[in-house]
Amino acid sequence: MAKAIPSRSEDYSLWYNELVKKAGLAENSPVRGCMVIKPYGFAIWEKMQQTLDRMFKDTGHENAYFPLLIPKSFLSKEADHVEGFAKECAVVTHYRLKNDEDGRGVVVDPEARLEEELIIRPTSETVIWDSYKNWIQSYRDLPILVNQWANVMRWEMRTRLFLRTAEFLWQEGHTAHATKQEAIDETHQMLNVYATFAEEFMAMPVIKGVKTESERFAGAVDTYCIEAMMQDGKALQAGTSHFLGQNFAKAFDVKFATKEGKEELVWGTSWGVSTRLMGALIMAHSDDDGLVLPPKLAPIQVVIVPIYFKDEDLEKIKEVVEPILADLKAKGISVKFDTRDTHKPGWKFAEYELKGVPVRMAIGPKDLEKGTVEIARRDTKEKSFHPIDGAVDHVAQLLEDIQENIYTKAKNFREENTREADTYDEFKKLVEEGFVYAHWDGTAETEEKIKEETKATIRCIPLDQKKEDGKCIFTGKPSKGKVLFAKAY
Repeated sequence: MAKAIPSRSEDYSLWYNELVKKAGLAENSPVRGCMVIKPYGFAIWEKMQQTLDRMFKDTGHENAYFPLLIPKSFLSKEADHVEGFAKECAVVTHYRLKNDEDGRGVVVDPEARLEEELIIRPTSETVIWDSYKNWIQSYRDLPILVNQWANVMRWEMRTRLFLRTAEFLWQEGHTAHATKQEAIDETHQMLNVYATFAEEFMAMPVIKGVKTESERFAGAVDTYCIEAMMQDGKALQAGTSHFLGQNFAKAFDVKFATKEGKEELVWGTSWGVSTRLMGALIMAHSDDDGLVLPPKLAPIQVVIVPIYFKDEDLEKIKEVVEPILADLKAKGISVKFDTRDTHKPGWKFAEYELKGVPVRMAIGPKDLEKGTVEIARRDTKEKSFHPIDGAVDHVAQLLEDIQENIYTKAKNFREENTREADTYDEFKKLVEEGFVYAHWDGTAETEEKIKEETKATIRCIPLDQKKEDGKCIFTGKPSKGKVLFAKAY
């Protein structure tokens, strides 16, 4: 197999785009800005989805489904919400087509205009809180802990597969609570769920923080996030959890009777991650030869490639491999035995390297004679020979080692590319290379000016921020602590 992708140093953006396509993850669709997620890419997303779904249910959440279409009037009920999403909304105005009288195909039937336009959901707070008004009457109905797996539409002008598309897949949690503290606790709990998933399954270290007012979700009181560093030093927001206060309860008149018989507004949260995590997974770990997948999310964790010239050799190899397959599957390890005769072993090696399969085993007639098997790990590309009898246990341990090594490598990279700046000149230089912690005076005006001049944004105010007096790098005004700046996707 010829070299499939350019190197990261040549052109990082092209490297990413070509890797997504050549590894069989996704491709552009006929609809501008939308994508086709191919089977291998969707298999990775499914593993993410299944893991997160289990984590959500372990914290007491249930899945539901709400409509794709939202009445336009719903978005008008929460002023900040509609202002935040108005420019990204796709609008349905008619419900019927008809054949053109001039024979030019189908046209929109002007007689079929909707009385009220419908919005293809950019997010579902409005339609869900309309339902909650019917679901909630008393404190006995609370809390409501609901999640939905869905697609949404945000009319993006500049798109890139997985990272920013007009339509994308995601989950959105929407919860309702009797007290402010319960809602705040829920917001923090789900942020921690996302951080645990990112670090323990994606092998991607993250920084937890709260967004500035200008970066806050439209309609939220506070937005919490996890931020990850990609291999080009840029940040990627990998998940958000929003404390909505009573904003949507006010907008949709969602009240409940307390134990004391008083009527109060409900407190709410929403939280979500999307197929953007696929982009994060690719850019956090992969190399110039293809994907590097953490074993916990790899669709195929182990591939076994037979090396043979005669059919009778293959049969002998199969006899040895079948117990290995059974033992690996018994340990919950996903394995593929590639017996295709349409491609040579070398081509297969390159293919599975490109697809990021964590462990490759190769076995041929000479290996049978020696009672050994060749084992190669994708993350370091190290190869070694091991006795067939102990191969399964070795591979199981190797998968754990690879998961840990990928995380450690990403964490070390982040630490090596994170700096602190005390002056604006220093900041402008360092922010081109990675994350920068610096003092900020707390104003939206300063935040915007720094963004205009450097294209760097405040990714978050870290939750573990050290309180310290200092001076804003831009204005010299007093600051109580350093915030995290970076250029971002």
